[in-house]
Amino acid sequence: MKVLIIGANGQIGKHLVKLMQETESIHAKAMIRKEEQAAYFNNLGAETVLVDLEGEIEQIAAAANDVDAIVFTAGSGPKTGKDKTIMVDLDGAVKTIEAAKVAGVQRYIMISSFDTTRTAIQEAPESFAPYVVAKHYADEWLRATNLDHTIIHPGMLTNDEGTGQVTLANTVEVGEVAREDIALVILETLKQDSTIGKEFQVVGGTTPIAEAIQSI
Repeated sequence: MKVLIIGANGQIGKHLVKLMQETESIHAKAMIRKEEQAAYFNNLGAETVLVDLEGEIEQIAAAANDVDAIVFTAGSGPKTGKDKTIMVDLDGAVKTIEAAKVAGVQRYIMISSFDTTRTAIQEAPESFAPYVVAKHYADEWLRATNLDHTIIHPGMLTNDEGTGQVTLANTVEVGEVAREDIALVILETLKQDSTIGKEFQVVGGTTPIAEAIQSI
């Protein structure tokens, strides 16, 4: 299986590409925005493709024309304004969903926010609300498609070393989770067809990731 990683140069994306390249059956195609970002992925033996997420759907579709699945891990980041949140977390996500349709890629995994309900939007701090809004509508767009999708809602992300263990269910108590563990969750999600059409929240915990994925 070849997987296009959108947001590959992000922290989750880098962990995910590394994990994929260590497997025999899943290989990463890293979508990057700048040529200088390629060295990390080249050193892992991963394929790269130079495409700006703020570009056209056709460019993203061309990058996806030889893959079996797409993983969206891109994010505008906490230091950008509302404009980048709209362009990346909403418009960028929707364009990749549409690009999947154009390229005939049926499997799509979305890394969303922990809670993207209308209630979460209303309760979010003013500075965070635009991000939740963007993720809410991107998730809604994906749910309305016929793609074989999975939506992953991670808790508060940390750069701690992954433990390989999580708490994972439709709804869990809010908590932290290592980015490395989210990458492992994505990898196991790709391996399990039972995750198609599902979405779940995930935080740090005590259940081995493969076992947690099998239980949903």
